[in-house]
Amino acid sequence: MPAFFRGSVVLSFLAVGTFLSSLVTSLAYATPFMMPPPPEINAKGYVLMDFDSGRIIAAGHEDIRMAPASLTKIMTAYVAGQEIKGGRLSLDDVVTVSRNAWSRNFPDSSKMFIEPKDEISVKNILHGIMVQSGNDASVALAEHVAGSEEGFVAMMNSWAERLGLQDTRFINAHGLDGQDISTSPTDMALLARAMIRDVPEVYKIYGTKSFTWNNIRQFNRNELLWDKSLDVDGMKTGYTSGAGYNLVTSATQDGMRLISVVMGAPSSEIRKVETRKLLTYGFRFYETDTLLDEIEPAVSEKVWLGKLSTINLGIDEDAILTLPRGQLQNVTVEYQVNGPLKAPVAQGDVLGAVRWKLGDEVLLERNLLALDTVESGGLFKRLADSITLFFSSLMGAIAT
Repeated sequence: MPAFFRGSVVLSFLAVGTFLSSLVTSLAYATPFMMPPPPEINAKGYVLMDFDSGRIIAAGHEDIRMAPASLTKIMTAYVAGQEIKGGRLSLDDVVTVSRNAWSRNFPDSSKMFIEPKDEISVKNILHGIMVQSGNDASVALAEHVAGSEEGFVAMMNSWAERLGLQDTRFINAHGLDGQDISTSPTDMALLARAMIRDVPEVYKIYGTKSFTWNNIRQFNRNELLWDKSLDVDGMKTGYTSGAGYNLVTSATQDGMRLISVVMGAPSSEIRKVETRKLLTYGFRFYETDTLLDEIEPAVSEKVWLGKLSTINLGIDEDAILTLPRGQLQNVTVEYQVNGPLKAPVAQGDVLGAVRWKLGDEVLLERNLLALDTVESGGLFKRLADSITLFFSSLMGAIAT
């Protein structure tokens, strides 16, 4: 074969190879993201929520009213956490157990095994509630905080109202079935989110895998704490014959935290399996990002008639979005400033809005607030700016 022909063949093979490589690369980049529907869950109601954004990723019968069982104890712990936060209660405070809180009063249910006149720290009582799911410990804490379980239940319901739990009513501190006790998967997700957000030091107790009291070691009933496929750090199981098998769980992965609620499952094993399905789905197919931090300058705008010529505008609540993977890069931002801005301007004044959009759909909107105070300028500055504004307005009107 002539040398020039052999060279042409080599060049041809190189060209074909380059073409195929480019084609494979193009196909790889062009591979569409396939979003499957949420898994079907074997429970009466369920919710999967992103903690940071509050977005519900998946849900079924999420507003159905159901008995909470020991999920009630999430509110019991939350109220205690708020009392600690407010300085009215300490983890080192000593709880004296009454006969009402005696473990013998709860023969067929979970308990810490406390006895009348026992003196127990609030910290240990919380472990008995949150790890051992002790009904006796719940009553002991309630009486210590409010003087009576009835008074504590009133506090629980007040917090439920404040947190916007529309389907929730508590009748005791432990969750045993009774008339008018109710909640919903959505409400439990909101309560779990508040627990993590508002009282994080108390929430950490949910990650404790076992606790010993009265020489009786009990293991946390949330078996997903041992699941190596998920980074679960809480929260609470629940069961009564009226409620079925309930489980509220929170887990993290790559900076994303999800909350799952499964209520009315047929068995403890099924509630665990269904929870794992929900969390796996959320982490695999969704992502969350903070688009703009609270009080972080978003835009800088011209201010007229003031001592300062510009002002920083920002938002008063973090802008966080949870979307199917790959969609966050397509989100656009749109600023609307109610200008021209004129001094005086007080810090916190609403001066416009910022919107994040996917195509034509507005996904999130926040008010644009003044991050600074701008006082009125001197006489000469106000006069000069007024003249400039007048002629700018005049020219704009003529152009229109």
